[in-house]
Amino acid sequence: MSAPKPLWRTFLRFLTPLMLSNALQSLFGTVSNVYLGQMIGVDALAAVSTFFPVFFFLFAFVMGLSTGATVLIGQAFGAGKHDRIKIVAGTTLAVGLLLSISVGLVGGLFSRQLMMLLATPADILDQASRYARIMLLTMPLGFVFLLTTAMIRGVGDTVTPLLALALSTAIGLILTPMLILGTVGITSPAWAAAIANTVTLIVLAAYLLRKQHALAPDVALLRHVRLNRAVIGQILGIGLPSAVGMVVMAIAELVLLGLVNGFGSDATAAYGAVNQVMGYTQFTAMSISIAVSILGAQAVGGGDRARLDGIVRTGLALNLVLTGGLVALIYLAPRAVLGIFITDRAVLDLAKGLLFVALWSSVPFGLATTFSGAMRAAGVAMTPMLLSIFAILAIELPSAVILSRTIGLSGVWAAYPIVFCAMFVLQMGYYLLVWRKRAIKRLV
Repeated sequence: MSAPKPLWRTFLRFLTPLMLSNALQSLFGTVSNVYLGQMIGVDALAAVSTFFPVFFFLFAFVMGLSTGATVLIGQAFGAGKHDRIKIVAGTTLAVGLLLSISVGLVGGLFSRQLMMLLATPADILDQASRYARIMLLTMPLGFVFLLTTAMIRGVGDTVTPLLALALSTAIGLILTPMLILGTVGITSPAWAAAIANTVTLIVLAAYLLRKQHALAPDVALLRHVRLNRAVIGQILGIGLPSAVGMVVMAIAELVLLGLVNGFGSDATAAYGAVNQVMGYTQFTAMSISIAVSILGAQAVGGGDRARLDGIVRTGLALNLVLTGGLVALIYLAPRAVLGIFITDRAVLDLAKGLLFVALWSSVPFGLATTFSGAMRAAGVAMTPMLLSIFAILAIELPSAVILSRTIGLSGVWAAYPIVFCAMFVLQMGYYLLVWRKRAIKRLV
Protein backbone atom coordinates (compact mmCIF):
# COMPACT_ATOMS: atom_id res chain seq x y z
CA MET A 1 0.00 0.00 0.00
CA SER A 2 1.38 3.43 -0.93
CA ALA A 3 2.31 5.86 1.83
CA PRO A 4 -0.15 8.73 2.45
CA LYS A 5 0.78 12.02 0.80
CA PRO A 6 2.21 14.73 3.07
CA LEU A 7 -0.48 17.11 4.31
CA TRP A 8 1.22 20.16 2.79
CA ARG A 9 0.90 18.61 -0.68
CA THR A 10 -2.80 17.95 -0.17
CA PHE A 11 -3.17 21.50 1.11
CA LEU A 12 -1.37 23.04 -1.87
CA ARG A 13 -3.34 20.91 -4.33
CA PHE A 14 -6.52 22.33 -2.81
CA LEU A 15 -5.19 25.87 -2.34
CA THR A 16 -3.76 26.57 -5.82
CA PRO A 17 -7.04 26.34 -7.78
CA LEU A 18 -8.76 28.27 -4.97
CA MET A 19 -6.30 31.17 -5.30
CA LEU A 20 -6.66 31.18 -9.08
CA SER A 21 -10.47 31.18 -8.73
CA ASN A 22 -10.38 34.18 -6.42
CA ALA A 23 -8.12 35.98 -8.89
CA LEU A 24 -10.56 35.31 -11.73
CA GLN A 25 -13.46 36.64 -9.66
CA SER A 26 -11.77 40.02 -9.39
CA LEU A 27 -10.50 40.03 -12.99
CA PHE A 28 -13.90 40.50 -14.65
CA GLY A 29 -14.77 43.54 -12.53
CA THR A 30 -11.39 45.16 -13.10
CA VAL A 31 -11.33 44.68 -16.87
CA SER A 32 -15.00 45.68 -17.19
CA ASN A 33 -14.17 48.98 -15.50
CA VAL A 34 -11.33 49.48 -17.97
CA TYR A 35 -13.76 48.84 -20.85
CA LEU A 36 -16.25 51.36 -19.46
CA GLY A 37 -13.64 54.02 -18.78
CA GLN A 38 -11.94 53.67 -22.14
CA MET A 39 -14.93 52.97 -24.41
CA ILE A 40 -17.66 55.14 -22.83
CA GLY A 41 -15.93 57.61 -20.52
CA VAL A 42 -15.14 58.54 -16.95
CA ASP A 43 -18.78 59.30 -16.13
CA ALA A 44 -19.69 55.68 -16.83
CA LEU A 45 -16.94 54.51 -14.50
CA ALA A 46 -18.16 56.89 -11.80
CA ALA A 47 -21.77 55.75 -12.24
CA VAL A 48 -20.80 52.08 -11.80
CA SER A 49 -18.69 52.93 -8.75
CA THR A 50 -21.70 54.42 -6.94
CA PHE A 51 -23.30 50.95 -6.86
CA PHE A 52 -20.31 49.45 -5.00
CA PRO A 53 -21.66 49.94 -1.43
CA VAL A 54 -24.85 48.08 -2.35
CA PHE A 55 -22.88 45.35 -4.10
CA PHE A 56 -20.49 44.93 -1.17
CA PHE A 57 -23.31 44.57 1.34
CA LEU A 58 -25.05 41.90 -0.75
CA PHE A 59 -21.72 40.21 -1.51
CA ALA A 60 -20.91 40.08 2.22
CA PHE A 61 -24.20 38.31 2.91
CA VAL A 62 -23.83 35.76 0.11
CA MET A 63 -20.25 35.07 1.19
CA GLY A 64 -21.46 34.54 4.73
CA LEU A 65 -24.19 32.19 3.49
CA SER A 66 -21.68 30.24 1.40
CA THR A 67 -19.24 30.06 4.33
CA GLY A 68 -21.84 28.46 6.57
CA ALA A 69 -22.95 26.06 3.85
CA THR A 70 -19.39 25.09 2.92
CA VAL A 71 -18.49 24.23 6.53
CA LEU A 72 -21.59 22.03 6.93
CA ILE A 73 -21.01 20.36 3.56
CA GLY A 74 -17.35 19.78 4.45
CA GLN A 75 -18.34 18.15 7.73
CA ALA A 76 -20.97 15.98 6.00
CA PHE A 77 -18.46 14.99 3.33
CA GLY A 78 -15.86 14.08 5.95
CA ALA A 79 -18.45 11.99 7.78
CA GLY A 80 -19.52 10.25 4.56
CA LYS A 81 -23.10 11.54 4.88
CA HIS A 82 -23.90 12.36 1.26
CA ASP A 83 -27.61 12.72 1.95
CA ARG A 84 -26.84 15.59 4.33
CA ILE A 85 -24.75 17.29 1.63
CA LYS A 86 -27.82 17.57 -0.59
CA ILE A 87 -30.01 18.78 2.29
CA VAL A 88 -27.54 21.58 3.13
CA ALA A 89 -27.05 22.48 -0.56
CA GLY A 90 -30.79 22.54 -1.27
CA THR A 91 -31.53 24.71 1.76
CA THR A 92 -28.70 27.11 0.87
CA LEU A 93 -29.95 27.51 -2.69
CA ALA A 94 -33.50 28.08 -1.43
CA VAL A 95 -32.37 30.85 0.94
CA GLY A 96 -30.15 32.40 -1.75
CA LEU A 97 -32.94 32.38 -4.34
CA LEU A 98 -35.53 33.79 -1.92
CA LEU A 99 -33.20 36.62 -0.88
CA SER A 100 -31.92 37.46 -4.37
CA ILE A 101 -35.36 37.41 -6.00
CA SER A 102 -36.71 39.71 -3.28
CA VAL A 103 -33.73 42.05 -3.66
CA GLY A 104 -34.04 41.94 -7.43
CA LEU A 105 -37.72 42.84 -7.50
CA VAL A 106 -37.55 45.60 -4.88
CA GLY A 107 -34.23 46.97 -6.13
CA GLY A 108 -35.30 46.79 -9.75
CA LEU A 109 -38.41 48.84 -9.03
CA PHE A 110 -36.72 51.40 -6.78
CA SER A 111 -33.18 51.53 -8.19
CA ARG A 112 -33.36 55.28 -8.84
CA GLN A 113 -34.49 56.02 -5.29
CA LEU A 114 -31.71 53.78 -4.01
CA MET A 115 -29.07 55.66 -5.97
CA MET A 116 -30.50 58.98 -4.74
CA LEU A 117 -30.29 57.67 -1.18
CA LEU A 118 -26.56 57.03 -1.79
CA ALA A 119 -26.16 60.72 -2.78
CA THR A 120 -25.28 59.92 -6.39
CA PRO A 121 -24.34 63.14 -8.26
CA ALA A 122 -27.16 64.41 -10.47
CA ASP A 123 -25.11 64.27 -13.69
CA ILE A 124 -24.62 60.49 -13.41
CA LEU A 125 -27.89 59.57 -11.63
CA ASP A 126 -29.61 58.22 -14.76
CA GLN A 127 -26.65 56.04 -15.73
CA ALA A 128 -26.15 54.77 -12.18
CA SER A 129 -29.87 53.94 -11.86
CA ARG A 130 -29.89 51.94 -15.13
CA TYR A 131 -26.81 49.99 -14.09
CA ALA A 132 -28.19 49.30 -10.60
CA ARG A 133 -31.55 48.13 -12.01
CA ILE A 134 -29.99 45.47 -14.25
CA MET A 135 -27.50 44.36 -11.58
CA LEU A 136 -30.30 43.87 -9.05
CA LEU A 137 -32.72 42.18 -11.46
CA THR A 138 -30.06 39.65 -12.51
CA MET A 139 -28.89 39.12 -8.91
CA PRO A 140 -30.43 35.59 -8.62
CA LEU A 141 -28.09 34.30 -11.35
CA GLY A 142 -25.03 35.71 -9.60
CA PHE A 143 -26.12 34.39 -6.19
CA VAL A 144 -26.72 30.87 -7.48
CA PHE A 145 -23.41 30.84 -9.33
CA LEU A 146 -21.39 32.01 -6.31
CA LEU A 147 -23.16 29.66 -3.90
CA THR A 148 -22.81 26.66 -6.22
CA THR A 149 -19.08 27.09 -6.81
CA ALA A 150 -18.47 27.71 -3.10
CA MET A 151 -20.40 24.58 -2.06
CA ILE A 152 -18.51 22.43 -4.57
CA ARG A 153 -15.31 23.36 -2.74
CA GLY A 154 -16.86 21.94 0.43
CA VAL A 155 -16.47 18.40 -0.94
CA GLY A 156 -12.79 19.03 -1.63
CA ASP A 157 -13.17 19.96 -5.32
CA THR A 158 -11.51 23.26 -6.19
CA VAL A 159 -10.77 22.43 -9.84
CA THR A 160 -14.40 22.41 -11.02
CA PRO A 161 -15.13 25.90 -9.59
CA LEU A 162 -11.93 27.16 -11.22
CA LEU A 163 -12.99 25.82 -14.63
CA ALA A 164 -16.48 27.28 -14.19
CA LEU A 165 -15.09 30.69 -13.24
CA ALA A 166 -12.66 30.58 -16.18
CA LEU A 167 -15.55 29.93 -18.59
CA SER A 168 -17.75 32.62 -17.02
CA THR A 169 -14.94 35.19 -17.03
CA ALA A 170 -14.02 34.46 -20.65
CA ILE A 171 -17.64 34.83 -21.82
CA GLY A 172 -18.06 38.05 -19.81
CA LEU A 173 -14.86 39.63 -21.10
CA ILE A 174 -15.78 38.83 -24.71
CA LEU A 175 -19.38 40.01 -24.43
CA THR A 176 -18.80 43.28 -22.54
CA PRO A 177 -17.00 45.22 -25.33
CA MET A 178 -19.36 43.71 -27.94
CA LEU A 179 -22.38 44.96 -25.99
CA ILE A 180 -20.79 48.39 -25.49
CA LEU A 181 -20.18 48.67 -29.24
CA GLY A 182 -23.74 47.45 -29.79
CA THR A 183 -25.05 50.54 -27.96
CA VAL A 184 -26.15 48.65 -24.84
CA GLY A 185 -24.09 51.20 -22.96
CA ILE A 186 -23.36 51.32 -19.27
CA THR A 187 -25.40 48.19 -18.47
CA SER A 188 -23.14 46.07 -20.71
CA PRO A 189 -21.07 44.53 -17.85
CA ALA A 190 -24.26 43.62 -15.96
CA TRP A 191 -25.83 41.94 -19.00
CA ALA A 192 -22.55 40.24 -19.89
CA ALA A 193 -22.26 38.84 -16.36
CA ALA A 194 -25.87 37.60 -16.43
CA ILE A 195 -25.39 35.83 -19.78
CA ALA A 196 -22.05 34.39 -18.67
CA ASN A 197 -23.53 33.08 -15.43
CA THR A 198 -26.50 31.51 -17.25
CA VAL A 199 -24.37 29.71 -19.81
CA THR A 200 -21.86 28.56 -17.21
CA LEU A 201 -24.57 27.27 -14.85
CA ILE A 202 -26.06 25.19 -17.68
CA VAL A 203 -22.65 23.76 -18.62
CA LEU A 204 -21.77 23.19 -14.95
CA ALA A 205 -25.06 21.36 -14.28
CA ALA A 206 -24.48 19.05 -17.26
CA TYR A 207 -20.91 18.38 -16.14
CA LEU A 208 -21.88 17.60 -12.54
CA LEU A 209 -24.67 15.27 -13.68
CA ARG A 210 -22.34 13.42 -16.07
CA LYS A 211 -19.73 13.01 -13.33
CA GLN A 212 -22.39 11.97 -10.79
CA HIS A 213 -20.92 14.63 -8.53
CA ALA A 214 -22.05 14.88 -4.91
CA LEU A 215 -23.60 18.27 -5.77
CA ALA A 216 -25.09 17.34 -9.14
CA PRO A 217 -28.53 19.00 -9.61
CA ASP A 218 -30.35 15.67 -9.72
CA VAL A 219 -33.82 14.83 -8.44
CA ALA A 220 -32.51 14.21 -4.91
CA LEU A 221 -30.95 17.69 -4.71
CA LEU A 222 -33.90 19.49 -6.30
CA ARG A 223 -36.22 17.79 -3.79
CA HIS A 224 -34.32 19.54 -1.00
CA VAL A 225 -34.48 23.05 -2.51
CA ARG A 226 -36.75 24.29 0.25
CA LEU A 227 -36.47 26.19 3.52
CA ASN A 228 -35.32 23.78 6.24
CA ARG A 229 -35.46 25.81 9.46
CA ALA A 230 -32.99 23.66 11.39
CA VAL A 231 -30.39 23.76 8.60
CA ILE A 232 -30.94 27.50 8.03
CA GLY A 233 -30.17 28.10 11.70
CA GLN A 234 -26.91 26.14 11.41
CA ILE A 235 -25.88 27.92 8.20
CA LEU A 236 -26.60 31.39 9.54
CA GLY A 237 -24.98 30.56 12.89
CA ILE A 238 -21.68 30.16 11.02
CA GLY A 239 -22.26 32.50 8.09
CA LEU A 240 -23.77 35.63 9.67
CA PRO A 241 -20.77 36.36 11.93
CA SER A 242 -18.52 36.16 8.86
CA ALA A 243 -20.77 38.58 6.95
CA VAL A 244 -20.96 41.00 9.89
CA GLY A 245 -17.18 40.90 10.24
CA MET A 246 -16.77 41.83 6.56
CA VAL A 247 -19.17 44.77 6.89
CA VAL A 248 -17.43 46.09 10.02
CA MET A 249 -14.05 45.91 8.29
CA ALA A 250 -15.47 47.82 5.32
CA ILE A 251 -16.88 50.53 7.58
CA ALA A 252 -13.51 50.82 9.35
CA GLU A 253 -11.82 51.26 5.97
CA LEU A 254 -14.16 54.16 5.19
CA VAL A 255 -13.16 55.81 8.47
CA LEU A 256 -9.47 55.36 7.67
CA LEU A 257 -10.02 56.73 4.17
CA GLY A 258 -11.61 59.82 5.71
CA LEU A 259 -8.48 60.34 7.84
CA VAL A 260 -6.24 59.87 4.80
CA ASN A 261 -8.29 62.32 2.71
CA GLY A 262 -7.52 64.98 5.30
CA PHE A 263 -3.88 64.89 4.19
CA GLY A 264 -4.66 65.83 0.57
CA SER A 265 -5.11 64.22 -2.82
CA ASP A 266 -1.55 62.85 -2.99
CA ALA A 267 -2.18 60.95 0.25
CA THR A 268 -5.46 59.59 -1.17
CA ALA A 269 -3.71 58.42 -4.34
CA ALA A 270 -0.98 56.76 -2.29
CA TYR A 271 -3.64 55.12 -0.11
CA GLY A 272 -5.30 53.61 -3.18
CA ALA A 273 -2.03 52.24 -4.56
CA VAL A 274 -0.82 50.78 -1.27
CA ASN A 275 -4.22 49.19 -0.66
CA GLN A 276 -4.07 47.59 -4.10
CA VAL A 277 -0.68 46.05 -3.30
CA MET A 278 -1.73 44.94 0.19
CA GLY A 279 -4.83 43.43 -1.36
CA TYR A 280 -2.69 40.83 -3.11
CA THR A 281 -0.90 39.77 0.08
CA GLN A 282 -4.13 39.70 2.10
CA PHE A 283 -5.83 37.82 -0.73
CA THR A 284 -3.18 35.09 -0.37
CA ALA A 285 -3.74 34.95 3.39
CA MET A 286 -7.53 34.77 3.01
CA SER A 287 -7.27 31.94 0.49
CA ILE A 288 -5.23 29.95 3.00
CA SER A 289 -7.85 30.66 5.67
CA ILE A 290 -10.64 29.37 3.39
CA ALA A 291 -8.60 26.22 2.69
CA VAL A 292 -8.08 25.68 6.44
CA SER A 293 -11.82 26.10 7.01
CA ILE A 294 -12.89 23.62 4.33
CA LEU A 295 -10.21 20.97 4.93
CA GLY A 296 -10.71 21.43 8.67
CA ALA A 297 -14.48 20.91 8.31
CA GLN A 298 -13.81 17.61 6.54
CA ALA A 299 -11.51 16.57 9.39
CA VAL A 300 -14.17 17.51 11.95
CA GLY A 301 -16.74 15.51 9.99
CA GLY A 302 -14.43 12.50 10.12
CA GLY A 303 -13.78 12.99 13.84
CA ASP A 304 -10.04 13.36 13.20
CA ARG A 305 -8.75 15.93 15.71
CA ALA A 306 -5.11 15.14 14.90
CA ARG A 307 -5.68 15.95 11.22
CA LEU A 308 -7.36 19.23 12.15
CA ASP A 309 -4.31 20.18 14.23
CA GLY A 310 -2.08 19.28 11.29
CA ILE A 311 -4.17 21.43 8.94
CA VAL A 312 -3.77 24.42 11.28
CA ARG A 313 0.01 23.92 11.46
CA THR A 314 0.18 23.62 7.68
CA GLY A 315 -1.91 26.77 7.24
CA LEU A 316 0.38 28.71 9.58
CA ALA A 317 3.48 27.47 7.78
CA LEU A 318 2.10 28.28 4.33
CA ASN A 319 1.19 31.78 5.52
CA LEU A 320 4.79 32.32 6.55
CA VAL A 321 6.09 30.91 3.27
CA LEU A 322 3.55 32.21 0.72
CA THR A 323 2.23 35.42 2.28
CA GLY A 324 5.62 36.20 3.85
CA GLY A 325 7.43 35.36 0.62
CA LEU A 326 5.18 37.65 -1.42
CA VAL A 327 5.72 40.44 1.10
CA ALA A 328 9.48 39.96 0.86
CA LEU A 329 9.40 40.08 -2.95
CA ILE A 330 7.44 43.33 -2.91
CA TYR A 331 9.88 44.84 -0.41
CA LEU A 332 12.72 44.02 -2.81
CA ALA A 333 11.19 46.15 -5.59
CA PRO A 334 8.56 48.48 -4.08
CA ARG A 335 8.89 51.22 -6.67
CA ALA A 336 8.39 48.80 -9.56
CA VAL A 337 5.27 47.32 -7.96
CA LEU A 338 3.75 50.66 -6.98
CA GLY A 339 4.68 52.07 -10.39
CA ILE A 340 1.99 49.87 -11.91
CA PHE A 341 -0.60 52.11 -10.23
CA ILE A 342 1.26 55.44 -9.84
CA THR A 343 3.19 57.59 -12.31
CA ASP A 344 3.67 60.76 -10.23
CA ARG A 345 7.11 60.68 -8.58
CA ALA A 346 6.08 62.51 -5.41
CA VAL A 347 3.10 60.23 -4.83
CA LEU A 348 5.28 57.20 -5.58
CA ASP A 349 7.80 58.24 -2.92
CA LEU A 350 4.99 58.80 -0.42
CA ALA A 351 3.40 55.43 -1.19
CA LYS A 352 6.74 53.64 -0.87
CA GLY A 353 7.22 54.95 2.67
CA LEU A 354 3.68 53.94 3.66
CA LEU A 355 4.12 50.51 2.11
CA PHE A 356 7.15 49.85 4.28
CA VAL A 357 5.12 50.75 7.38
CA ALA A 358 2.14 48.49 6.67
CA LEU A 359 2.87 45.68 4.20
CA TRP A 360 4.53 43.23 6.61
CA SER A 361 1.37 43.18 8.72
CA SER A 362 -0.27 40.92 6.12
CA VAL A 363 1.66 38.05 7.74
CA PRO A 364 0.13 38.35 11.25
CA PHE A 365 -3.20 39.00 9.52
CA GLY A 366 -2.84 35.65 7.74
CA LEU A 367 -1.86 33.85 10.93
CA ALA A 368 -4.92 35.28 12.71
CA THR A 369 -7.28 34.18 9.94
CA THR A 370 -5.79 30.69 10.02
CA PHE A 371 -6.85 30.28 13.65
CA SER A 372 -10.31 31.76 13.01
CA GLY A 373 -10.72 29.55 9.93
CA ALA A 374 -9.95 26.43 11.99
CA MET A 375 -12.52 27.36 14.62
CA ARG A 376 -15.08 28.16 11.93
CA ALA A 377 -14.50 24.63 10.55
CA ALA A 378 -16.01 23.27 13.77
CA GLY A 379 -18.93 25.70 13.63
CA VAL A 380 -17.49 28.27 16.06
CA ALA A 381 -17.76 31.66 14.34
CA MET A 382 -19.25 34.11 16.84
CA THR A 383 -16.32 34.46 19.25
CA PRO A 384 -13.64 34.86 16.51
CA MET A 385 -15.88 37.51 14.90
CA LEU A 386 -16.32 39.39 18.19
CA LEU A 387 -12.57 39.32 18.81
CA SER A 388 -11.94 40.80 15.35
CA ILE A 389 -14.57 43.51 15.82
CA PHE A 390 -13.10 44.35 19.23
CA ALA A 391 -9.66 44.72 17.65
CA ILE A 392 -11.04 47.00 14.92
CA LEU A 393 -13.20 49.23 17.10
CA ALA A 394 -11.10 49.35 20.29
CA ILE A 395 -7.59 49.20 18.82
CA GLU A 396 -7.38 50.02 15.11
CA LEU A 397 -9.61 53.09 14.87
CA PRO A 398 -8.38 54.80 18.09
CA SER A 399 -4.77 54.08 17.08
CA ALA A 400 -5.31 55.58 13.63
CA VAL A 401 -6.94 58.73 15.02
CA ILE A 402 -4.34 59.30 17.76
CA LEU A 403 -1.28 58.48 15.64
CA SER A 404 -2.50 60.51 12.64
CA ARG A 405 -2.60 63.56 14.91
CA THR A 406 0.82 62.91 16.48
CA ILE A 407 3.02 61.56 13.66
CA GLY A 408 0.95 62.40 10.58
CA LEU A 409 -0.10 60.25 7.62
CA SER A 410 2.16 57.32 8.49
CA GLY A 411 0.24 57.08 11.78
CA VAL A 412 -2.86 55.99 9.86
CA TRP A 413 -0.88 53.21 8.23
CA ALA A 414 0.72 52.21 11.54
CA ALA A 415 -2.78 51.21 12.68
CA TYR A 416 -2.66 48.23 10.29
CA PRO A 417 0.26 46.37 11.92
CA ILE A 418 -1.10 47.31 15.35
CA VAL A 419 -4.56 45.83 14.71
CA PHE A 420 -3.35 42.76 12.78
CA CYS A 421 -0.87 41.88 15.50
CA ALA A 422 -3.64 42.35 18.06
CA MET A 423 -5.94 40.08 16.03
CA PHE A 424 -3.20 37.45 15.86
CA VAL A 425 -2.66 37.49 19.62
CA LEU A 426 -6.40 37.44 20.38
CA GLN A 427 -7.28 34.66 17.93
CA MET A 428 -4.28 32.53 18.87
CA GLY A 429 -4.92 33.07 22.58
CA TYR A 430 -8.56 32.01 22.34
CA TYR A 431 -7.67 29.05 20.09
CA LEU A 432 -4.91 27.69 22.36
CA LEU A 433 -6.26 28.59 25.80
CA VAL A 434 -9.99 27.98 25.33
CA TRP A 435 -11.17 26.43 22.08
CA ARG A 436 -8.53 23.72 21.70
CA LYS A 437 -9.27 22.39 25.19
CA ARG A 438 -12.88 21.69 24.26
CA ALA A 439 -14.18 18.59 22.55
CA ILE A 440 -15.22 19.17 18.95
CA LYS A 441 -18.28 17.66 17.38
CA ARG A 442 -19.72 17.86 13.92
CA LEU A 443 -22.95 19.71 13.26
CA VAL A 444 -24.36 17.30 10.67
